[in-house]
Amino acid sequence: QVRLVESGGDLVQAGGSLRLSCAVSGNFFSINAMGWYRQVPGKQRELIAAIVTGGSANYANSVKGRFTVSRDNDKNMVYLQMSSLKPEDTALYICWIATIVDHWGQGTQVTVSS
Repeated sequence: QVRLVESGGDLVQAGGSLRLSCAVSGNFFSINAMGWYRQVPGKQRELIAAIVTGGSANYANSVKGRFTVSRDNDKNMVYLQMSSLKPEDTALYICWIATIVDHWGQGTQVTVSS
């Protein structure tokens, strides 16, 4: 069973920064990709940052230049460094990995005040 646990969400003022962490545990052969989604009530879940194993990171236009996704393979961790936060970044941020199937965590709430 694969488990993803996010942390680091908080209330922050516009222009501020946050770093989200995701601890990955469980039994899996390999990770093909990992990254972060975000979800706002009433809207579809949005993939905002992803790293394909052996490849580079890709970002949604809405966060490009402000967010950075990274991974620590030794620790099975995924990170999302967010800067220049805007009120429209307010969402539930959900960690994701792709093995032979997709796995998601429960999410961590980020609220950006104006």
